[in-house]
Amino acid sequence: MSELLTLPTRPFADQRPGTSGLRKKVAVFRQPRYLENFVQSIFDSLTGFAGGTLVVGGDGRFHNDVAIQTIVRMAAANGFGRVLVGRAGILSTPAASCVVRARAAFGAVILSASHNPGGPDGDFGIKFNTANGGPAPEKITEAIWRRSERIERYLTIAHADIDLATIGITALGETTVEVFDPVAEYADLLAGLFDFPAMARLVQGGAFRMRFDAMHAVTGPYAEEIFVRRLGAPPKSVVAATPLADFGGGHPDPNPIYASELMAAMFAADAPDFGAASDGDGDRNMIVGRRFVVTPSDSLAVLAANAHLVPGYAKGLKGIARSMPTSRAADRVAAALGVACHETPTGWKFFANLLDAGLATICGEESAGTGSDHVREKDGVWAVLFWLNVLAARPGESVEAIVRDHWRRFGRDIYSRHDYEGIDAAAANALIADLRAQLATLPGRSFARGEGSSATVVGADDFAYTDPVDGSVTTQQGIRIVFDDDARIVFRLSGTGTEGATLRIYLERFEPDPAKQGVETQAALASLVAIADRIAGVRERTGRSAPSVMT
Repeated sequence: MSELLTLPTRPFADQRPGTSGLRKKVAVFRQPRYLENFVQSIFDSLTGFAGGTLVVGGDGRFHNDVAIQTIVRMAAANGFGRVLVGRAGILSTPAASCVVRARAAFGAVILSASHNPGGPDGDFGIKFNTANGGPAPEKITEAIWRRSERIERYLTIAHADIDLATIGITALGETTVEVFDPVAEYADLLAGLFDFPAMARLVQGGAFRMRFDAMHAVTGPYAEEIFVRRLGAPPKSVVAATPLADFGGGHPDPNPIYASELMAAMFAADAPDFGAASDGDGDRNMIVGRRFVVTPSDSLAVLAANAHLVPGYAKGLKGIARSMPTSRAADRVAAALGVACHETPTGWKFFANLLDAGLATICGEESAGTGSDHVREKDGVWAVLFWLNVLAARPGESVEAIVRDHWRRFGRDIYSRHDYEGIDAAAANALIADLRAQLATLPGRSFARGEGSSATVVGADDFAYTDPVDGSVTTQQGIRIVFDDDARIVFRLSGTGTEGATLRIYLERFEPDPAKQGVETQAALASLVAIADRIAGVRERTGRSAPSVMT
């Protein structure tokens, strides 16, 4: 019989969860009692889980295995009847959502800092997902934070570490701990959505070549099972497939800057036909054709417009949802399909409410997250399979051809995100505060666009959202500035970083004329960049002459 321990502790002042849980440097999480405090605050904020099932897993980053052992012991001490752990501690975020739903679990503790760097000097994160498989809503995350401010003790049991490398069952006091295959249930779910036989013919034929870069993150085992073993793609189609604690020294963010090896391959003379990458915990994606990058906003719109070609979505979409900073390309598809397009704050928990209520089928964020009602998280491998299914159903058409055809049909939302990472937090907050102070006076102001033209502000606000399902209100989600030529600038501070502040500026203008849709993105948006600087004083306030990353 394992000994139940009640150990004293005292609060830490920095445990308020952000957009995607609590993210800090590894060194912060390795402080004595830091992880224990937050985990106990999760359990203390919940009710009704006695004897229930908890899913635990993560993206394999440094400290993942140590943290899982702590969480398993604490879950047993707090009264969970069963704990399901992905083998080797591995469990992608969408797969965790799948397992929660398939096993009727009470919820999941997911260990990940998503696309942030790993290793001893990198980042670590933890979040709680509820019984629908989606991220905890704000009322729960706020309760966790409030509990963390006054915590005085945590519960654990005295027990040796569980063998995470071997599938099997272990008794931990009165709790059953099951180490399970983290891939199989998720792969089976996806096989029921897509036309695997058609996709197998595509990838096995020899004429079509694909390359999936797992970036030494969590999706490697999933990609090898699905693309290689189930679809029959050549093994070399999947690269960097072994999850590493430091992601091989790379930055597991699927964008053209950090997925540089994939970009080099896709822009080479002998480039494959289709390229893709996913991030640290498997919920983001990047899609690349031969010498052609698909923006996440365009990807969401293209998938929605082609959903009728995919078995799991052929009966039609209930609706589409996008985060506010995401381009309005999806809105144009929704209008053509005669379904609603919901605009939400950033954060998948807002989509989960819409999905549960049957108000949306496909959702997406400009930050490379796309998904559907099959789980309650964004899903990188799902997006890659969706694209492969569309390519199989439109034989002979390239990724670029499909996107350009989409632009001809719906118009092109020329779009980019400029990130200023690691800037002074006080300067970033002052910039946003100054923008809020200008909101009342911006409408009616005109700004030069070059070549004698100008753009006039017709609307400016700080985005607020009233959830149509539960009526909850979320405010101060980003400054929106809309112009009379249908251009738009959005300013927002990101909640996913761990150092300083990240200012994100989203730039968008609509081009309906097919003859003008081939313009280079940054050149087309240069006048908006200049206007954004004039309105917000970006260079002066950040001390930067250019963004850290442009996507």
